[in-house]
Amino acid sequence: MHRQRVDILGTEVDRVTLDELLKEIEGNIVDKTPQYIITPNVDYLILKRKDRKFEKTFNNATYIVPDGAPLIWASKFLGTPLEERITGTDILMGLSELSAKKGHSIFLLGGAEGVADKVAQVLQKKFPGLRVAGTYSPYFGFEEDTVENDRIVRIIKETQPDILFAALGAPKGEKWIYDFYRSLGVPLSMNIGAVFDFVSGRIKRAPKWMQRIGFEWLWRLLKEPRRLWRRYLLRDMTFFYLLLRQKLIKKY
Repeated sequence: MHRQRVDILGTEVDRVTLDELLKEIEGNIVDKTPQYIITPNVDYLILKRKDRKFEKTFNNATYIVPDGAPLIWASKFLGTPLEERITGTDILMGLSELSAKKGHSIFLLGGAEGVADKVAQVLQKKFPGLRVAGTYSPYFGFEEDTVENDRIVRIIKETQPDILFAALGAPKGEKWIYDFYRSLGVPLSMNIGAVFDFVSGRIKRAPKWMQRIGFEWLWRLLKEPRRLWRRYLLRDMTFFYLLLRQKLIKKY
């Protein structure tokens, strides 16, 4: 399938619906070629401007789909509208349902101790027949430990999942997948951030109405102000200046 892409601050984002994305991923799973997907929000686009390795993860991704609602607004503002917001939760649920129907298996990597197991239980209850190849929760800072990384790669290779869902934080999770996705041999890998916490019930997600109007970031800020205020109120504000500059350059 030919995918159109929309340029937002120098990042080419796929103009695709969730249904189209799932259909294409299904073909790639059958093909068995290791690939990965990135679901950027505003913070991703700001971080990658100053982090060369994070930028490389984008350059090598097969799919880049808009997680944050502001990316949808930005695409419309630029006159090149994206189809729809596609969150990590959307993809987890969509691919889990697909896997249950087609016989594919998933592996859940990351989250606090026991969270991945809880996510597996929730998904298998929602999608009967879903095969969970395995779960594993590495300790904090594991990415600097060669022995632990080798262990994780070995576990995943032995279980041979069709899809790897990681909850390792950003941009750490994307960088880890970039480093190891070929060694893992998994047809599709992706980092889905806080989704494990939402699905397991460890952290309550924003109400549906806040998700619809694009204010989920405000809900998260109110829930974890000490951790997130600098990100949302300082770092990410640069996005709007850069977006306006892109609009003006494009206009002239």
